[in-house]
Amino acid sequence: MFKSIKKICLLVPVVMLASCWELDQEVLDGVTAEDVANSDNPVLIDVLKASAYSRIVGSWGGHNSIWSINEVASDEMAIPQKGADWEDGGQWLRMHRHTWNASEESFNNSWNYCFSAVGEINNLLIQYPDLPALNAELKILRAFVYLWLIDSFGNVPIITEQSSGGNPTNNSRAEVFAFIESSILDNAALLPQVDSKTTINFYSAHAILAKLYLNAEIYTGTARWADAEAAADVVMSGPYSLSSNFFNNFATRNGGSTENIFTLPYDENNAGGFNLAQMTLHYLSQNTFDLQEQPWNGYASLEEFYNSFDDEDVRKGSFLVGPQFASDGTRLNDISAEANDPDGQPLTFTPEINELAPGAYRQAGVRVGKYEFASGAGSSLSNDYPLLRLGDIILVKAEAALRTGDAGTALTMVNMIRSRANLPALSAVTLDDIYDERGKEMFAEASRRTDMIRFGKWNQPWWEKGQSEPFRALFPIPLPQINANPNLVQNPGY
Repeated sequence: MFKSIKKICLLVPVVMLASCWELDQEVLDGVTAEDVANSDNPVLIDVLKASAYSRIVGSWGGHNSIWSINEVASDEMAIPQKGADWEDGGQWLRMHRHTWNASEESFNNSWNYCFSAVGEINNLLIQYPDLPALNAELKILRAFVYLWLIDSFGNVPIITEQSSGGNPTNNSRAEVFAFIESSILDNAALLPQVDSKTTINFYSAHAILAKLYLNAEIYTGTARWADAEAAADVVMSGPYSLSSNFFNNFATRNGGSTENIFTLPYDENNAGGFNLAQMTLHYLSQNTFDLQEQPWNGYASLEEFYNSFDDEDVRKGSFLVGPQFASDGTRLNDISAEANDPDGQPLTFTPEINELAPGAYRQAGVRVGKYEFASGAGSSLSNDYPLLRLGDIILVKAEAALRTGDAGTALTMVNMIRSRANLPALSAVTLDDIYDERGKEMFAEASRRTDMIRFGKWNQPWWEKGQSEPFRALFPIPLPQINANPNLVQNPGY
């Protein structure tokens, strides 16, 4: 009944793509839907749904996909161009400056990442329609993917197991919102109320719902603050608590985090794709962490964002800054450092980036250090990536409460987060306080772009970026998708 397999390939008809993914575990062989329905062996169900979750793990934590577009388009990070290094056709310069076009590779990668997951989920729903608990879990997982789609691209096709095939048309953002909401409300009660970090449960379903409602006014024009707070309350009633050590949530072995609600279980040997060490570290940082491969010297945080952290804030440890050393304690020297770099050859990560392009210094910019880089790691990390985390949900409740006039509850929630960060309690709280707190708490978790849009900060200028055109609150429907499907309509402005 079982066989061991390393790679599976199948046709995903609803998105008209043939695709493959690595899966180092047992898969079902010759098992019918009736076999599964009549079995009391939970391993059958777990193995069955593994293909859907493997698509979600996918390329989320890698370069040039959905994490990248959300981070580099925000005021958290940039990928400075160092001569020919990181020129990449100008894509990341345009992403930072909000001058991107519909042909950017990263948009198409993000679209394919999401709809590949939707297609795999739909295939499972078609093949196994009589398993209520499995169907409920898969439909909420699909709703989570649609939350990324509605946030990034807005007017996207709703494709389900009941879709007839062919070239789908766009649905309105309001229709996609209603689809996500109903998918969760109709199915959440069937999910287990347990701490299951790598699969969707009752509480993670409500965390998705809370984040959907938090952005309802952006997505539909109608605010749903009270609903966001109510959904957050459900999550906070669950088996989660803030980790006493903030960085335990992002460690290599973070499966025991009391705070992480839903994570992507990356593993450098069996589930690769979380490439942050490669993406952010300097070439010579290979010697700091004894990495198996040389990093790419790309992603760096912006000086103003880094400087917004108080020195007492433990979360300022989310950055690598200052003189850099090898693992044996010797000072690292970059013999290829630019002659005009005032820091010279000794490798030093400076908050200031001298320019975005074309002559950014090789060592300019503090680097992302929020996630542990294990000594001896390969090109992929083994940290489980937290997609849903209690710290986020507490701040969702704080914001929703304040926007409905409950300043007392908002203050209590914000001070819970500040206390863990070793910051003094506030005596009063404003929306700007919550915005700032979210920036520090959620750095490098692909949240900042969404927050900036909701708080009205997105169009404002920041370093090496002028005033944004309002239509850029949505990314474009990728041009390759429109070329392949004439029924798709481009978002306004592109």
